[in-house]
Amino acid sequence: MSYTAPIRDQRFALETSADLASLQALDAFSAVDDDLVDAILTESGRFAAGVFAPLNRVGDQVGATLKDGIVTLPDGFREAYRQYVEGGWGSLGGAAEHGGQGLPFALATACQEQLTSANMAFSLCPMLTLGSIEALTAHASPHLQATYLTRLISGEWTGTMNLTEPQAGSDVGALRTVAVPAGDGTWRIKGQKIYITWGEHDVADNIVHLVLARTPDAPAGTKGISLFVVPKFLPDENGNFTKRNDLTCVGLEEKLGIHASPTCTMSYGDNDACTGFIVGEELGGMRAMFTMMNHARINVGLQGVAIAERAYQQAARYARERVQSAKIGDPARTPAPIIEHADVRRMLMTMRAVTEGTRALTYANAAAVDRAHALPEGDERRAAKGRADLLTPITKAYATDMGVEMASLGVQVHGGMGYVEETGAAQHYRDARIAPIYEGTNGIQALDLTGRKLNMDGGAHWRALAEEMRADVERVPAAMRVALAGAVQAFVDGASWLSAEGRDPNDAAAGAQPFCRLAGHTICAWLLAKQAGEAQRRLADGKDEAFLTAKIATANVFVTQIAPQAAALLPAVTAGQDPLYAVPGDML
Repeated sequence: MSYTAPIRDQRFALETSADLASLQALDAFSAVDDDLVDAILTESGRFAAGVFAPLNRVGDQVGATLKDGIVTLPDGFREAYRQYVEGGWGSLGGAAEHGGQGLPFALATACQEQLTSANMAFSLCPMLTLGSIEALTAHASPHLQATYLTRLISGEWTGTMNLTEPQAGSDVGALRTVAVPAGDGTWRIKGQKIYITWGEHDVADNIVHLVLARTPDAPAGTKGISLFVVPKFLPDENGNFTKRNDLTCVGLEEKLGIHASPTCTMSYGDNDACTGFIVGEELGGMRAMFTMMNHARINVGLQGVAIAERAYQQAARYARERVQSAKIGDPARTPAPIIEHADVRRMLMTMRAVTEGTRALTYANAAAVDRAHALPEGDERRAAKGRADLLTPITKAYATDMGVEMASLGVQVHGGMGYVEETGAAQHYRDARIAPIYEGTNGIQALDLTGRKLNMDGGAHWRALAEEMRADVERVPAAMRVALAGAVQAFVDGASWLSAEGRDPNDAAAGAQPFCRLAGHTICAWLLAKQAGEAQRRLADGKDEAFLTAKIATANVFVTQIAPQAAALLPAVTAGQDPLYAVPGDML
């Protein structure tokens, strides 16, 4: 059940799919040389494997506990988090003016992958803080930024997102939490939020909640929502954050997985004394929320990559050690490790290929975010933002769906022992299952992709991606060209059908989920085929032959065996709503 950070795989993905060299050429990242990248990946991997990973099992078995409004984590978690803060791992991508290191989001994403593979439940704590940092950086007043950003970036304090209420899940506009002016520039917050990840805990000294609420006379729906900073502790008369705010954790969910991640029901203003500070303008909550959510959605997609990697490592190790039956065709019928059996090998190669494909997708998405922030104003920056926006729902939905499927394959490789908790394979599957649900269900992601992102700027961004993929077909290894070309054509046909003028939105909605999967298959195939082409070029130098040959073989499995599924999904994309509504609802 140990974990080893896949540093060479990550570095190769950064170089090829994130185009690390082009990021290093930008003024914002000119100090990020290759030696620094190597050092960060190596030390982050060592930290993840040595500090976070050993707590994964106890976190699952013991979990978070709630008593008298206080949530306690198992022994070792507070010390591990202290080491995380002291190591500066939370500050990698933070702005330098607030104590951050100003490194590319793509590089920070690789480090976050390591933490998530090592301990998904624990990694959610810093992940949610990163989303809070993004929202405050983009929307908060200078005073709020000065008060909170430095301590959030350092990790001294942690952050949360408070969106969901019992009646307001995906329909955020139905929320009822209210914020009333207190007369001194602050606001009184009152209401209850559910499913708040790391909403209460004992690993940091303060928790900065970002809470969506409705102000007096605000219009109905999402247009009436504002965002507020609501800290667990407020400053006392000496400026020290020791004064407890009027907020309480009143419940802790019992969940299928991520047991060490406290999923809290938070009550604000039970004594009518909960103080909040508005972020940005009144009624600007949705815009600020999407800043948080888009960042979080990429990192949740990364969870799919990370759990697939962890499940793959464990399955491959077990398959090398488990001896059972002779390999077909062995005349001596000598029992062999199950890794020699074709079906087990198929599962392992599928896990390997999908993990590397979704890693490439996620890193490419993160690099597009970097370019959207760091390029000078102009067409290139707008194109980078369009690419980042287009990829984000695909990253979130496709990578998390694949993470669940790969964790399931990990259980299958173990056979009966995979179904037994003792091996740990089941934990990966249980932990993975939440990722397609939170931060916007994958159905919502698919609707966002087909309803909004395909139509951005008249469809310019998906068409630019399609043209780039088409142009690369003739540049990838010959054995992959036919399959890649077929997947790209399916992507074009599906996107064209969905975005056609006059298309019934319900017909498009019916095809959204299969198209999102089609897009994921296609883009991952394209990125891996490009990796294979680069591996072929490097092989000519006579170095890293085993590593590079494995890259080509892994890409070949994805492009020739998984990518053809894209074309098979096209009929589901274009079928419209009628087949789904042919059976009356009362008969379902």
